[in-house]
Amino acid sequence: MDSGTLPREEQRLAWTRQILGDRNVGLARASADAGFRSYWRTLGAEPSRIVMDSPPDKEDVKPWLRIRAMLEDAGVRVPQVSCEDDAQGFLLMEDLGADTYLAALHADNADALFDDAIGQLLRIQAVPVPDNFPKYDEALLLRELRLFDEWFLGKHLAVVPDVHDEKNLEQVHRLLIDAALKQPQVFVHRDFMPRNLMPANDGPAVLDFQDAVRGPIAYDPLCLFKDAFVSWPQARVDGWLERYHQRAKAAGLPVPSLEQFRRDVDWIGVHRHLKVIGIFARLHHRDAKPHYLEDAPRFFAYLDRVLPKYPELAPLVAIIDRHIRPTLKEYTHWTDGTGDES
Repeated sequence: MDSGTLPREEQRLAWTRQILGDRNVGLARASADAGFRSYWRTLGAEPSRIVMDSPPDKEDVKPWLRIRAMLEDAGVRVPQVSCEDDAQGFLLMEDLGADTYLAALHADNADALFDDAIGQLLRIQAVPVPDNFPKYDEALLLRELRLFDEWFLGKHLAVVPDVHDEKNLEQVHRLLIDAALKQPQVFVHRDFMPRNLMPANDGPAVLDFQDAVRGPIAYDPLCLFKDAFVSWPQARVDGWLERYHQRAKAAGLPVPSLEQFRRDVDWIGVHRHLKVIGIFARLHHRDAKPHYLEDAPRFFAYLDRVLPKYPELAPLVAIIDRHIRPTLKEYTHWTDGTGDES
């Protein structure tokens, strides 16, 4: 039987055994993406390896390989790949262990681990961006904002916006897009958060970089410290952002003044928080992955901290107060964004 006609799990195992030359090797799930990509740890052979399974009809692995090469050339710690088969969508990689930064972080080690993460981020942001590289342009920024409108407001809450709501959303979209486009533009990982970092002696190793674009310099620092799955006291976040700013300035990156940078972090944060809430709702309703939505209140807590500082964003406050705040009681994992949940 042609391997292409086998069930995916059999294709994956057969490919792994062939590459390693060991018919007795097994596979156990190591982790899965929010998308269609999955990761499998080899069993019965030393050292253990990780097999990335990226079905070609759903998640083309070539962008991942392209970005990986760019990052490695710039000195960024990325997973080492020993065999690649982009036609079938399989990669054989080093095993970096079971725990990501998300599992390793706690209040006592966060300063040291985040300092290492900043070091890797500075290398990423210094990567030369080719002319043909994807950009965080107006179309992409708007498409991401509309994930909130379509999937959280529309699909999840069954909100049918009236004319006033639509005007408010349009106004907020325009303000957020303009703010993002005015920022200095650099190489952006686009999901630089603890779950995508792996502790390593020469790391952290950086994962899940295939959606990188040229975009706002404040985007990745915001992702790192305003995480989707853990909240930190605001005073610590402020300190880490200042530390990043100092190091970025010393590295020659185009950061603005600290005051402007903090504002840029706030504004691009509003964009990302809305986007992620929309993605979580889509994962729930389209992809049958409901657990992500449990963290949606964390993002409203982030918004609650930022929106009162900027009267221009009052139209978004009106949307939240009218359509969303009455529903938040349905969530059990509410956080006010001030506690250390690590």
